[in-house]
Amino acid sequence: MQEQEPSLETSQASPAGDGRVEDGQSAGTAPSPGSEPLSLPAMLERAELQAQELRDAWLRAKAECDNVRKRAQTDIANAHKYALETFAAALLPVRDSLEAALTADKATAEALRQGVELTLKQLDSAFDKFAIKEVNPVGEKFDPHKHQAMTTVESDKAPNTVVHVLQKGYLLNDRVLRPALVTVSKAKGK
Repeated sequence: MQEQEPSLETSQASPAGDGRVEDGQSAGTAPSPGSEPLSLPAMLERAELQAQELRDAWLRAKAECDNVRKRAQTDIANAHKYALETFAAALLPVRDSLEAALTADKATAEALRQGVELTLKQLDSAFDKFAIKEVNPVGEKFDPHKHQAMTTVESDKAPNTVVHVLQKGYLLNDRVLRPALVTVSKAKGK
């Protein structure tokens, strides 16, 4: 008596219609009409080839993701490292002007004053270029987000009004770099 190999010629879906396929053939691989059914070794070889192709594609995608991650980390590190490069370059002329003022021999007080004023204009220009704004709130209502009250004084002005600025504050793109140090008014007799 000869042993017969199981035949894969007829695959029947389960009568329940739940997508299961009987006789060992996977769904969606039914033989096309008029073609010979594949033997088990041929199906195994085809499945191994597909698995190898999918593995290769997965490895390439994984390598690409790793490269993108590494590139992003490098870009972030460079952004942190060189973030102030353009601002520092804008401040170099200010330093040059200050050094020139210190090396000037026999400069008059008026010439030094003019040099300092020009240097301050250079600094203001650099601040404008990088959106650094001065906070000088004399006469404004006290804002604890932008001001730091150092003292209070009795005044004819409305309570909680800035009457004197001890040190100007600065904003960078509307974010406080340094709060203004101020004196704030309080009602008389309190």
